[in-house]
Amino acid sequence: MTDAAPRTGGSWTNPLFGFAAAVVTIAGLQAFGGLLGPLFLALVLMVTVAPIAGALRRRGVPRWLATLVTLGSVYAILVALVGSLVYAVAQLAAVLPTYSGQLNDLLRAASDLLATIGVGPAQIQAALDQFDIGSLVGVLQGFLAQFAGLLSNLLLILSVLLFMAFDSATFPERMTALARSRPHVVDALTSFAHGTRRFLAVATVFGLVIAALDVAVLLVLDVPLALVFGLLAFVANFVPNIGFVIALAPPALLALLEGGPGLMLAVVVSFMVINVALQTVIQPRFVGDAVGLSVTVTFLALVFWGFVVGPLGALLAIPLTLLAKALLVDIHPHTRWIDVLIRDDVPGADEPEEPRPDAGAGVTP
Repeated sequence: MTDAAPRTGGSWTNPLFGFAAAVVTIAGLQAFGGLLGPLFLALVLMVTVAPIAGALRRRGVPRWLATLVTLGSVYAILVALVGSLVYAVAQLAAVLPTYSGQLNDLLRAASDLLATIGVGPAQIQAALDQFDIGSLVGVLQGFLAQFAGLLSNLLLILSVLLFMAFDSATFPERMTALARSRPHVVDALTSFAHGTRRFLAVATVFGLVIAALDVAVLLVLDVPLALVFGLLAFVANFVPNIGFVIALAPPALLALLEGGPGLMLAVVVSFMVINVALQTVIQPRFVGDAVGLSVTVTFLALVFWGFVVGPLGALLAIPLTLLAKALLVDIHPHTRWIDVLIRDDVPGADEPEEPRPDAGAGVTP
Protein backbone atom coordinates (compact mmCIF):
# COMPACT_ATOMS: atom_id res chain seq x y z
CA MET A 1 0.00 0.00 0.00
CA THR A 2 2.82 2.40 0.82
CA ASP A 3 4.49 1.89 -2.58
CA ALA A 4 1.42 2.59 -4.72
CA ALA A 5 1.40 6.38 -4.34
CA PRO A 6 5.00 7.02 -5.44
CA ARG A 7 4.59 4.81 -8.52
CA THR A 8 1.34 6.56 -9.47
CA GLY A 9 2.90 10.00 -9.02
CA GLY A 10 5.90 9.07 -11.14
CA SER A 11 3.68 7.85 -13.97
CA TRP A 12 2.32 11.34 -14.64
CA THR A 13 5.04 13.62 -13.30
CA ASN A 14 7.76 12.30 -15.63
CA PRO A 15 5.92 13.28 -18.84
CA LEU A 16 5.03 16.60 -17.22
CA PHE A 17 8.65 17.32 -16.36
CA GLY A 18 9.71 16.29 -19.85
CA PHE A 19 7.18 18.65 -21.42
CA ALA A 20 8.27 21.49 -19.12
CA ALA A 21 11.92 20.88 -20.00
CA ALA A 22 11.07 20.95 -23.71
CA VAL A 23 9.19 24.25 -23.33
CA VAL A 24 12.07 25.83 -21.42
CA THR A 25 14.58 24.59 -24.01
CA ILE A 26 12.55 25.95 -26.93
CA ALA A 27 12.08 29.29 -25.16
CA GLY A 28 15.83 29.50 -24.55
CA LEU A 29 16.61 28.73 -28.18
CA GLN A 30 14.14 31.37 -29.30
CA ALA A 31 15.59 33.96 -26.91
CA PHE A 32 19.07 33.46 -28.38
CA GLY A 33 17.83 32.93 -31.95
CA GLY A 34 19.65 36.02 -33.23
CA LEU A 35 22.96 34.48 -32.15
CA LEU A 36 22.18 30.82 -32.79
CA GLY A 37 21.05 31.42 -36.38
CA PRO A 38 24.44 32.69 -37.63
CA LEU A 39 26.18 30.07 -35.50
CA PHE A 40 24.17 27.25 -37.07
CA LEU A 41 24.85 28.67 -40.53
CA ALA A 42 28.57 28.73 -39.81
CA LEU A 43 28.40 25.14 -38.55
CA VAL A 44 26.59 23.97 -41.68
CA LEU A 45 29.12 25.72 -43.90
CA MET A 46 32.01 24.11 -42.02
CA VAL A 47 30.40 20.67 -42.29
CA THR A 48 29.87 21.25 -46.00
CA VAL A 49 33.50 22.06 -46.80
CA ALA A 50 35.05 19.63 -44.30
CA PRO A 51 35.74 16.96 -46.99
CA ILE A 52 38.04 19.44 -48.73
CA ALA A 53 40.56 19.20 -45.90
CA GLY A 54 40.43 15.40 -45.92
CA ALA A 55 40.94 15.25 -49.68
CA LEU A 56 43.91 17.61 -49.48
CA ARG A 57 45.47 15.65 -46.61
CA ARG A 58 45.22 12.42 -48.63
CA ARG A 59 47.12 14.15 -51.43
CA GLY A 60 49.96 15.01 -49.08
CA VAL A 61 49.06 18.66 -48.44
CA PRO A 62 50.24 19.88 -45.01
CA ARG A 63 47.60 20.08 -42.31
CA TRP A 64 47.91 23.84 -41.81
CA LEU A 65 47.50 24.52 -45.53
CA ALA A 66 44.48 22.23 -45.79
CA THR A 67 42.89 24.09 -42.86
CA LEU A 68 43.50 27.47 -44.49
CA VAL A 69 41.99 26.27 -47.78
CA THR A 70 38.93 25.03 -45.91
CA LEU A 71 38.50 28.34 -44.12
CA GLY A 72 38.95 30.22 -47.37
CA SER A 73 36.21 28.10 -48.93
CA VAL A 74 33.84 28.90 -46.05
CA TYR A 75 34.42 32.62 -46.33
CA ALA A 76 34.09 32.52 -50.12
CA ILE A 77 30.71 30.77 -49.90
CA LEU A 78 29.55 33.18 -47.21
CA VAL A 79 30.60 36.29 -49.11
CA ALA A 80 29.01 35.01 -52.32
CA LEU A 81 25.73 34.14 -50.55
CA VAL A 82 25.28 37.32 -48.56
CA GLY A 83 26.69 39.56 -51.28
CA SER A 84 24.31 38.12 -53.86
CA LEU A 85 21.29 38.59 -51.61
CA VAL A 86 22.29 42.15 -50.73
CA TYR A 87 22.78 42.93 -54.42
CA ALA A 88 19.36 41.48 -55.30
CA VAL A 89 17.55 43.45 -52.60
CA ALA A 90 19.42 46.64 -53.51
CA GLN A 91 18.46 46.22 -57.18
CA LEU A 92 14.80 45.77 -56.26
CA ALA A 93 14.88 48.82 -54.00
CA ALA A 94 16.40 50.88 -56.83
CA VAL A 95 14.00 49.71 -59.56
CA LEU A 96 10.65 49.76 -57.74
CA PRO A 97 10.43 53.58 -57.34
CA THR A 98 10.47 53.93 -61.14
CA TYR A 99 7.12 52.14 -61.28
CA SER A 100 5.26 54.57 -59.00
CA GLY A 101 3.10 55.80 -61.89
CA GLN A 102 2.05 52.29 -62.91
CA LEU A 103 1.26 51.42 -59.29
CA ASN A 104 -0.92 54.50 -58.89
CA ASP A 105 -2.83 53.58 -62.06
CA LEU A 106 -3.41 50.05 -60.79
CA LEU A 107 -4.55 51.29 -57.40
CA ARG A 108 -6.92 53.76 -59.06
CA ALA A 109 -8.42 50.99 -61.19
CA ALA A 110 -8.75 48.76 -58.14
CA SER A 111 -10.50 51.52 -56.18
CA ASP A 112 -12.97 52.05 -59.02
CA LEU A 113 -13.71 48.33 -59.07
CA LEU A 114 -14.23 48.26 -55.31
CA ALA A 115 -16.56 51.25 -55.53
CA THR A 116 -18.74 49.46 -58.08
CA ILE A 117 -19.30 46.54 -55.70
CA GLY A 118 -20.31 48.74 -52.78
CA VAL A 119 -17.10 49.29 -50.81
CA GLY A 120 -17.14 52.69 -49.07
CA PRO A 121 -14.66 55.49 -49.87
CA ALA A 122 -13.18 55.42 -46.37
CA GLN A 123 -12.43 51.71 -46.61
CA ILE A 124 -10.93 52.16 -50.07
CA GLN A 125 -8.68 54.98 -48.86
CA ALA A 126 -7.56 52.94 -45.86
CA ALA A 127 -6.63 50.08 -48.18
CA LEU A 128 -4.82 52.38 -50.60
CA ASP A 129 -2.77 53.89 -47.80
CA GLN A 130 -1.26 50.46 -47.17
CA PHE A 131 -0.11 49.94 -50.77
CA ASP A 132 2.52 52.31 -52.07
CA ILE A 133 6.01 52.13 -53.46
CA GLY A 134 7.46 53.74 -50.36
CA SER A 135 6.22 50.95 -48.12
CA LEU A 136 7.60 48.31 -50.49
CA VAL A 137 10.98 50.02 -50.58
CA GLY A 138 10.88 50.27 -46.80
CA VAL A 139 10.32 46.53 -46.51
CA LEU A 140 13.23 45.83 -48.85
CA GLN A 141 15.49 48.24 -46.98
CA GLY A 142 14.55 46.60 -43.69
CA PHE A 143 15.34 43.21 -45.20
CA LEU A 144 18.70 44.56 -46.32
CA ALA A 145 19.40 45.91 -42.83
CA GLN A 146 18.64 42.51 -41.30
CA PHE A 147 21.16 40.87 -43.61
CA ALA A 148 23.74 43.52 -42.76
CA GLY A 149 23.27 42.72 -39.07
CA LEU A 150 23.46 39.02 -39.83
CA LEU A 151 26.72 39.53 -41.70
CA SER A 152 28.32 41.36 -38.78
CA ASN A 153 27.26 38.66 -36.30
CA LEU A 154 28.36 35.89 -38.60
CA LEU A 155 31.77 37.43 -39.20
CA LEU A 156 32.24 37.63 -35.44
CA ILE A 157 31.34 33.98 -35.02
CA LEU A 158 33.51 32.91 -37.94
CA SER A 159 36.39 34.74 -36.30
CA VAL A 160 35.94 32.40 -33.34
CA LEU A 161 35.58 29.43 -35.68
CA LEU A 162 38.87 30.45 -37.24
CA PHE A 163 40.65 29.25 -34.11
CA MET A 164 38.33 26.27 -33.74
CA ALA A 165 39.19 25.20 -37.27
CA PHE A 166 42.84 24.75 -36.36
CA ASP A 167 41.79 22.57 -33.42
CA SER A 168 39.51 20.59 -35.72
CA ALA A 169 42.52 19.52 -37.78
CA THR A 170 42.79 16.57 -35.41
CA PHE A 171 39.04 15.89 -35.51
CA PRO A 172 39.33 12.57 -37.43
CA GLU A 173 41.76 11.25 -34.82
CA ARG A 174 39.40 12.38 -32.04
CA MET A 175 36.48 10.58 -33.68
CA THR A 176 38.56 7.42 -34.02
CA ALA A 177 39.44 7.52 -30.34
CA LEU A 178 35.83 8.27 -29.37
CA ALA A 179 34.55 5.35 -31.44
CA ARG A 180 36.28 2.93 -29.08
CA SER A 181 34.13 3.97 -26.12
CA ARG A 182 31.11 5.73 -27.67
CA PRO A 183 30.49 4.28 -31.14
CA HIS A 184 26.86 5.43 -31.16
CA VAL A 185 27.94 9.07 -30.75
CA VAL A 186 30.34 8.80 -33.67
CA ASP A 187 27.69 7.15 -35.85
CA ALA A 188 25.14 9.87 -35.00
CA LEU A 189 27.51 12.76 -35.76
CA THR A 190 28.67 11.08 -38.97
CA SER A 191 25.05 10.59 -40.05
CA PHE A 192 24.36 14.30 -39.43
CA ALA A 193 27.35 15.38 -41.51
CA HIS A 194 26.58 13.04 -44.41
CA GLY A 195 22.87 13.91 -44.40
CA THR A 196 23.62 17.64 -44.42
CA ARG A 197 25.97 17.31 -47.37
CA ARG A 198 23.49 15.19 -49.32
CA PHE A 199 20.68 17.69 -48.70
CA LEU A 200 22.82 20.63 -49.81
CA ALA A 201 23.91 18.74 -52.92
CA VAL A 202 20.31 17.91 -53.90
CA ALA A 203 19.09 21.46 -53.15
CA THR A 204 21.97 22.98 -55.12
CA VAL A 205 21.34 20.86 -58.22
CA PHE A 206 17.59 21.49 -58.21
CA GLY A 207 18.18 25.16 -57.41
CA LEU A 208 20.41 25.63 -60.43
CA VAL A 209 17.89 23.90 -62.72
CA ILE A 210 14.94 25.90 -61.37
CA ALA A 211 16.86 29.19 -61.47
CA ALA A 212 17.91 28.61 -65.09
CA LEU A 213 14.34 27.81 -66.16
CA ASP A 214 12.94 30.82 -64.28
CA VAL A 215 15.48 33.16 -65.87
CA ALA A 216 14.64 31.77 -69.31
CA VAL A 217 10.91 32.36 -68.74
CA LEU A 218 11.47 35.92 -67.51
CA LEU A 219 13.72 36.72 -70.47
CA VAL A 220 11.14 35.38 -72.92
CA LEU A 221 8.40 37.42 -71.23
CA ASP A 222 10.71 40.48 -71.14
CA VAL A 223 10.44 40.96 -67.36
CA PRO A 224 13.22 43.17 -65.92
CA LEU A 225 15.81 41.86 -63.44
CA ALA A 226 15.58 38.29 -64.72
CA LEU A 227 19.03 37.36 -63.36
CA VAL A 228 18.22 38.83 -59.95
CA PHE A 229 15.03 36.79 -59.73
CA GLY A 230 16.93 33.70 -60.86
CA LEU A 231 19.35 34.23 -57.98
CA LEU A 232 16.41 34.61 -55.60
CA ALA A 233 14.90 31.37 -56.93
CA PHE A 234 18.19 29.55 -56.32
CA VAL A 235 18.46 30.72 -52.70
CA ALA A 236 14.76 30.16 -51.99
CA ASN A 237 15.13 26.58 -53.17
CA PHE A 238 16.93 25.78 -49.92
CA VAL A 239 13.71 26.59 -48.03
CA PRO A 240 11.68 23.37 -48.15
CA ASN A 241 8.06 23.23 -49.35
CA ILE A 242 7.38 26.99 -49.60
CA GLY A 243 10.53 28.19 -51.33
CA PHE A 244 8.79 28.64 -54.67
CA VAL A 245 6.27 31.05 -53.09
CA ILE A 246 9.15 33.20 -51.86
CA ALA A 247 10.73 33.13 -55.31
CA LEU A 248 7.43 33.88 -57.09
CA ALA A 249 6.23 37.02 -55.29
CA PRO A 250 8.87 39.59 -56.43
CA PRO A 251 8.85 38.76 -60.18
CA ALA A 252 5.05 38.54 -60.19
CA LEU A 253 4.83 41.98 -58.59
CA LEU A 254 7.29 43.49 -61.05
CA ALA A 255 5.46 41.84 -63.96
CA LEU A 256 2.22 43.41 -62.74
CA LEU A 257 3.84 46.85 -62.69
CA GLU A 258 5.61 46.32 -66.02
CA GLY A 259 2.88 44.80 -68.17
CA GLY A 260 -0.30 44.59 -66.14
CA PRO A 261 -2.33 41.60 -64.93
CA GLY A 262 -1.79 39.65 -68.16
CA LEU A 263 1.98 39.59 -67.81
CA MET A 264 1.71 38.82 -64.10
CA LEU A 265 -0.58 35.87 -64.85
CA ALA A 266 1.89 34.56 -67.43
CA VAL A 267 4.71 34.73 -64.87
CA VAL A 268 2.62 33.06 -62.15
CA VAL A 269 1.49 30.21 -64.42
CA SER A 270 4.99 29.63 -65.79
CA PHE A 271 6.56 29.64 -62.33
CA MET A 272 3.90 27.32 -60.97
CA VAL A 273 4.44 24.82 -63.78
CA ILE A 274 8.21 24.85 -63.22
CA ASN A 275 8.38 25.14 -59.45
CA VAL A 276 5.39 23.01 -58.47
CA ALA A 277 6.57 20.18 -60.72
CA LEU A 278 10.21 20.31 -59.62
CA GLN A 279 10.33 21.89 -56.18
CA THR A 280 7.03 20.77 -54.67
CA VAL A 281 6.55 17.31 -56.18
CA ILE A 282 9.91 15.91 -57.28
CA GLN A 283 12.50 17.58 -55.05
CA PRO A 284 10.90 16.66 -51.68
CA ARG A 285 11.14 13.01 -52.67
CA PHE A 286 14.85 13.37 -53.42
CA VAL A 287 15.37 15.34 -50.20
CA GLY A 288 13.58 12.63 -48.23
CA ASP A 289 15.72 9.93 -49.84
CA ALA A 290 18.88 11.96 -49.23
CA VAL A 291 18.35 12.83 -45.56
CA GLY A 292 15.92 10.12 -44.41
CA LEU A 293 13.10 12.49 -43.37
CA SER A 294 9.48 12.24 -44.44
CA VAL A 295 7.79 15.07 -46.32
CA THR A 296 5.57 15.81 -43.30
CA VAL A 297 8.54 16.02 -40.94
CA THR A 298 10.31 18.30 -43.42
CA PHE A 299 7.39 20.74 -43.46
CA LEU A 300 6.98 20.66 -39.67
CA ALA A 301 10.71 21.28 -39.31
CA LEU A 302 10.36 24.37 -41.50
CA VAL A 303 7.57 25.73 -39.29
CA PHE A 304 9.33 24.87 -36.02
CA TRP A 305 12.79 26.20 -36.82
CA GLY A 306 11.36 29.28 -38.49
CA PHE A 307 9.48 30.00 -35.26
CA VAL A 308 12.44 29.29 -32.97
CA VAL A 309 15.42 30.72 -34.88
CA GLY A 310 13.80 33.06 -37.39
CA PRO A 311 14.35 33.38 -41.16
CA LEU A 312 17.64 31.50 -40.99
CA GLY A 313 15.79 28.70 -39.24
CA ALA A 314 13.62 28.25 -42.31
CA LEU A 315 16.72 28.22 -44.52
CA LEU A 316 18.50 25.69 -42.27
CA ALA A 317 15.43 23.64 -41.29
CA ILE A 318 16.74 20.35 -42.71
CA PRO A 319 20.31 20.56 -41.30
CA LEU A 320 18.98 21.66 -37.90
CA THR A 321 16.54 18.75 -37.85
CA LEU A 322 19.34 16.35 -38.74
CA LEU A 323 21.44 17.78 -35.91
CA ALA A 324 18.58 17.45 -33.41
CA LYS A 325 17.93 13.91 -34.65
CA ALA A 326 21.59 13.00 -34.21
CA LEU A 327 21.76 14.39 -30.66
CA LEU A 328 18.35 13.21 -29.42
CA VAL A 329 17.49 10.08 -31.41
CA ASP A 330 20.49 8.43 -33.05
CA ILE A 331 22.87 8.93 -30.16
CA HIS A 332 21.20 6.36 -27.88
CA PRO A 333 19.92 2.87 -28.76
CA HIS A 334 16.82 3.32 -26.56
CA THR A 335 15.55 6.27 -28.65
CA ARG A 336 16.34 4.97 -32.12
CA TRP A 337 12.81 3.63 -32.49
CA ILE A 338 11.74 7.26 -33.13
CA ASP A 339 13.72 7.17 -36.37
CA VAL A 340 11.19 4.70 -37.80
CA LEU A 341 8.38 7.23 -37.28
CA ILE A 342 10.11 10.17 -38.97
CA ARG A 343 11.89 8.42 -41.84
CA ASP A 344 10.77 8.72 -45.43
CA ASP A 345 11.04 4.95 -45.87
CA VAL A 346 10.34 2.03 -43.53
CA PRO A 347 13.44 -0.06 -42.78
CA GLY A 348 12.84 -3.73 -43.55
CA ALA A 349 9.42 -3.13 -45.09
CA ASP A 350 10.34 -5.11 -48.22
CA GLU A 351 11.69 -8.07 -46.29
CA PRO A 352 9.36 -11.08 -45.88
CA GLU A 353 8.01 -11.50 -42.40
CA GLU A 354 9.51 -14.46 -40.57
CA PRO A 355 7.05 -16.86 -38.92
CA ARG A 356 6.94 -16.71 -35.16
CA PRO A 357 8.30 -19.72 -33.29
CA ASP A 358 4.91 -20.38 -31.68
CA ALA A 359 2.92 -19.92 -34.90
CA GLY A 360 1.91 -23.59 -34.98
CA ALA A 361 1.47 -24.06 -31.25
CA GLY A 362 -1.80 -25.64 -30.23
CA VAL A 363 -2.69 -26.78 -33.76
CA THR A 364 -3.51 -30.47 -33.98
CA PRO A 365 -3.42 -32.40 -37.24
